[in-house]
Amino acid sequence: QVQLVESGGGLVQAGGSLRLSCTVSGRTFRTTTMAWFRQAPDQEREFVAGVSWTGGRIYYADSVKGRFTVSRDNAKNTVFLQMNSLKSEDTAVYYCAARGNTVVLTASTSYDSWGQGTQVTVSS
Repeated sequence: QVQLVESGGGLVQAGGSLRLSCTVSGRTFRTTTMAWFRQAPDQEREFVAGVSWTGGRIYYADSVKGRFTVSRDNAKNTVFLQMNSLKSEDTAVYYCAARGNTVVLTASTSYDSWGQGTQVTVSS
Protein backbone atom coordinates (compact mmCIF):
# COMPACT_ATOMS: atom_id res chain seq x y z
CA GLN A 1 0.00 0.00 0.00
CA VAL A 2 1.44 3.33 -1.09
CA GLN A 3 1.41 6.08 1.50
CA LEU A 4 2.52 9.69 1.25
CA VAL A 5 2.59 11.60 4.51
CA GLU A 6 3.14 15.35 4.54
CA SER A 7 4.23 17.45 7.48
CA GLY A 8 5.52 20.92 8.20
CA GLY A 9 2.54 23.12 7.45
CA GLY A 10 1.34 25.84 9.78
CA LEU A 11 0.68 29.52 10.30
CA VAL A 12 3.39 32.00 9.38
CA GLN A 13 3.57 35.74 8.83
CA ALA A 14 4.16 37.16 5.39
CA GLY A 15 7.86 37.13 4.60
CA GLY A 16 8.46 34.07 6.75
CA SER A 17 9.50 30.55 5.86
CA LEU A 18 8.23 27.00 6.19
CA ARG A 19 9.64 23.65 5.19
CA LEU A 20 7.29 20.90 4.09
CA SER A 21 8.25 17.23 4.08
CA CYS A 22 6.63 14.26 2.42
CA THR A 23 7.70 10.73 3.27
CA VAL A 24 6.76 7.91 0.90
CA SER A 25 6.28 4.25 1.68
CA GLY A 26 5.03 1.29 -0.30
CA ARG A 27 6.77 2.11 -3.59
CA THR A 28 10.30 2.38 -4.90
CA PHE A 29 11.05 6.00 -4.11
CA ARG A 30 14.23 6.26 -6.12
CA THR A 31 12.28 5.62 -9.35
CA THR A 32 9.41 7.94 -8.49
CA THR A 33 9.01 11.49 -9.72
CA MET A 34 7.65 13.71 -6.97
CA ALA A 35 5.72 16.95 -7.07
CA TRP A 36 4.03 19.46 -4.83
CA PHE A 37 0.61 20.89 -5.62
CA ARG A 38 -1.56 23.30 -3.70
CA GLN A 39 -5.21 24.13 -3.56
CA ALA A 40 -6.71 27.28 -2.14
CA PRO A 41 -10.43 27.53 -1.25
CA ASP A 42 -12.60 27.65 -4.37
CA GLN A 43 -9.53 27.27 -6.58
CA GLU A 44 -8.26 24.50 -8.82
CA ARG A 45 -5.39 22.38 -7.59
CA GLU A 46 -2.22 23.82 -9.09
CA PHE A 47 1.31 22.60 -9.66
CA VAL A 48 3.93 24.18 -7.43
CA ALA A 49 7.18 22.26 -7.98
CA GLY A 50 8.42 18.89 -9.16
CA VAL A 51 11.64 16.87 -9.09
CA SER A 52 12.58 13.85 -11.17
CA TRP A 53 13.69 10.66 -9.51
CA THR A 54 17.39 11.46 -9.89
CA GLY A 55 16.90 15.04 -8.83
CA GLY A 56 18.36 16.14 -12.12
CA ARG A 57 15.23 17.82 -13.43
CA ILE A 58 13.41 20.38 -11.31
CA TYR A 59 10.51 22.58 -12.31
CA TYR A 60 8.66 25.39 -10.56
CA ALA A 61 5.50 27.32 -11.15
CA ASP A 62 6.26 30.89 -12.13
CA SER A 63 4.51 32.15 -9.00
CA VAL A 64 7.05 30.47 -6.69
CA LYS A 65 10.29 30.69 -8.67
CA GLY A 66 13.08 32.21 -6.62
CA ARG A 67 11.19 31.69 -3.36
CA PHE A 68 10.55 27.93 -3.13
CA THR A 69 13.06 25.09 -3.42
CA VAL A 70 12.17 21.44 -3.94
CA SER A 71 14.63 18.69 -3.06
CA ARG A 72 14.64 15.01 -2.27
CA ASP A 73 16.56 12.57 -0.13
CA ASN A 74 16.28 9.14 -1.71
CA ALA A 75 17.94 7.49 1.28
CA LYS A 76 15.06 8.73 3.46
CA ASN A 77 12.26 8.36 0.89
CA THR A 78 11.44 12.00 1.48
CA VAL A 79 10.83 15.06 -0.66
CA PHE A 80 11.01 18.58 0.73
CA LEU A 81 9.61 21.97 -0.18
CA GLN A 82 11.45 24.91 1.34
CA MET A 83 9.23 27.97 1.14
CA ASN A 84 10.76 31.39 1.75
CA SER A 85 9.41 34.93 1.43
CA LEU A 86 5.90 33.61 1.87
CA LYS A 87 2.99 35.72 0.70
CA SER A 88 -0.67 35.68 1.64
CA GLU A 89 -1.45 34.25 -1.79
CA ASP A 90 0.59 31.15 -0.89
CA THR A 91 -2.13 30.19 1.59
CA ALA A 92 -3.47 26.78 0.57
CA VAL A 93 -3.52 23.10 1.36
CA TYR A 94 -0.28 21.64 0.01
CA TYR A 95 -0.18 18.10 -1.34
CA CYS A 96 2.69 15.93 -2.39
CA ALA A 97 2.17 13.59 -5.32
CA ALA A 98 4.04 10.74 -6.96
CA ARG A 99 4.26 9.16 -10.38
CA GLY A 100 6.34 6.25 -11.58
CA ASN A 101 8.04 7.98 -14.47
CA THR A 102 11.10 10.11 -14.93
CA VAL A 103 9.20 13.05 -16.41
CA VAL A 104 7.94 15.90 -14.26
CA LEU A 105 4.48 16.91 -15.43
CA THR A 106 2.35 19.77 -14.19
CA ALA A 107 -1.07 18.18 -14.61
CA SER A 108 -2.45 16.71 -11.40
CA THR A 109 -4.05 13.87 -13.36
CA SER A 110 -0.57 12.60 -14.24
CA TYR A 111 0.11 11.59 -10.63
CA ASP A 112 -1.20 8.33 -9.21
CA SER A 113 -0.47 8.71 -5.50
CA TRP A 114 -1.29 11.62 -3.19
CA GLY A 115 -0.76 12.66 0.38
CA GLN A 116 -3.53 13.88 2.64
CA GLY A 117 -2.40 17.50 2.44
CA THR A 118 -1.02 19.97 4.94
CA GLN A 119 -2.41 23.45 5.54
CA VAL A 120 -0.19 26.48 5.01
CA THR A 121 -1.60 29.80 6.15
CA VAL A 122 0.28 33.05 5.57
CA SER A 123 -0.98 36.06 7.47
CA SER A 124 -0.43 39.53 6.08
